[in-house]
Amino acid sequence: MEIERIRNFSIIAHIDHGKTTLSDRLLHLTGTIADRELQDQLLDSMELERERGITIKAHPVTMRYRAQDGHEYELNLIDTPGHVDFSYEVSRSLSACEGALLLVDAAQGVEAQTVANVHLAMKQDLMIIPIINKIDLPHANVEQVIRQIEDVLAIPGEEVICASAKQGIGVPSILEAIVKRIPPPLGDRERPLQGLLFDSYYDVYKGVVTHVRVVNGVLHSGLKAKLLYSGKTIEIKEVGSFNPKPYVRERLTAGETGYLTANIKSPQDIKVGDTLTDARNPAPELPGFQEIRPMVFSGIYPINNADYERLKANLAKLQLNDAAFIYQAESSVALGFGFRCGFLGLLHLEIVQERLRREFDLDIIATYPSVVYRILTTDGNSVEIDNPVFMPRPDRTQEIQEPMVKAFVITPNGSIGDLMHLIGEKRGILEQTETLDEERVMLTCRLPLNEILIDFHDRIKSLTRGYGSMDYEHDGFQPSDMVRLELFVNAEPVDAFSCVVHRSKAESRGRALAIKLKEVIPRQQYQIALQAAIGGRIIARETIRALRKDVTAKCYGGDITRKRKLLEKQKEGKKRMKSIGSVSIPQEAFVQVLKS
Repeated sequence: MEIERIRNFSIIAHIDHGKTTLSDRLLHLTGTIADRELQDQLLDSMELERERGITIKAHPVTMRYRAQDGHEYELNLIDTPGHVDFSYEVSRSLSACEGALLLVDAAQGVEAQTVANVHLAMKQDLMIIPIINKIDLPHANVEQVIRQIEDVLAIPGEEVICASAKQGIGVPSILEAIVKRIPPPLGDRERPLQGLLFDSYYDVYKGVVTHVRVVNGVLHSGLKAKLLYSGKTIEIKEVGSFNPKPYVRERLTAGETGYLTANIKSPQDIKVGDTLTDARNPAPELPGFQEIRPMVFSGIYPINNADYERLKANLAKLQLNDAAFIYQAESSVALGFGFRCGFLGLLHLEIVQERLRREFDLDIIATYPSVVYRILTTDGNSVEIDNPVFMPRPDRTQEIQEPMVKAFVITPNGSIGDLMHLIGEKRGILEQTETLDEERVMLTCRLPLNEILIDFHDRIKSLTRGYGSMDYEHDGFQPSDMVRLELFVNAEPVDAFSCVVHRSKAESRGRALAIKLKEVIPRQQYQIALQAAIGGRIIARETIRALRKDVTAKCYGGDITRKRKLLEKQKEGKKRMKSIGSVSIPQEAFVQVLKS
């Protein structure tokens, strides 16, 4: 196919605005899939993707379309995830395109992730085609959504295409707009090979299958190629495209998108954003590459210790199709052997845990999620820690920096006060308020990442009665008064409950932990002290009262001194028991505390 007849584009939108439904309709209309193969969410192959209505992995597909001008065009679509956790994957996918279809729901209007995705597309200098989807809904308000697109996104209203992907309304106009508005790729087939690797997955028979966009040159089987970032030299075994199933092609030329297989055994060898070039005639590296770094860490342990090897094998299987997920073995005095796992964000963490439970039938417990802190020590070094256990002593710490995020919250007018209070409670600063229309505003605020880990999104949904939406992007590090909170049971530290918190919240967090533990640890023959401490200072304490054995039951009548003597003997025994006794916390107690 001549390079002038190739169009590479992506579909970007907020979650549940109809990206996957539109891609299904485009596949059907271009004849890429037959009527008998048509099904909902065709590109979402994972059960979890179908159930939640979200895209977790990017899916490229090649279509052939005969336009009204009589020419046949090759349309390469990359269906990207919409969630912020996968924003680097989205940005790499967008860098493999020249245009983007921006979908906005006709009933819900511009949402938080719509704004974030438009910013990503504008950074890549893409041609944006705005589409208002779901116009067949009874409560669709097309005029209002067009005004929002003009005011918030600064895109002219006359460029908007009204459509309903479900009913097929307006989809032919979208195909014509792709051909007319999106420019063909810039590339030269005579120049040395330059290819952008934007994703990969693992196939049992072929090994690692890598998604590639050829920028310059020609890619064919048998070629000796080099990965510029990792420095590996590989031999290309097979090249092809997707329709949406993979099919083999002779070659991929400049401007085309497809896949390659080579002698690559592990997805860890492939870095998203790396440049592929000819080993004999290398070309320079493509700009924009960065390592994917996990932002949220959590310990995952099997509830039954006998499942440790099975958990290890299944984490390795998950990692084969998700290069952004990392794990390493660790052990805890309280929870036994497990793994420290790194995730891109909260949704990523939730999906991995859900897949372990559902696909591999594992009973697991996850420790409190933590983020990566940057610590400047007194000897001038800088260290990054993701586990409170490795935090240096206070006398060796000069400054602790915590990761920050810039959050965009879209809310109805009536909930502004509640949300401003929530942002203040989470140690955030409101930077900007922008009116979207008569009913909604967008709040831009800067918050610490560890404050939004657990319940921030849920609180927004409950305060706005489900009408609020949120998106965030990482915004560097900031010095903060963070401390390591430890929990002692009978003067013994329990590492599973250690966490890094802001000093202003340490006391309330420590008290809540101690109260919860008091409920779940069984009583002993002696009194047990539960203490929350920062450094050597106790900030909260709860006491589990001793079980009292009635040693005076055998005394009936007689002098009071007999009873006193027995009670004194019991008191001495309890004191000795307390000094040598150790409290074993049952597994159920950990499960209950960590769940709460």
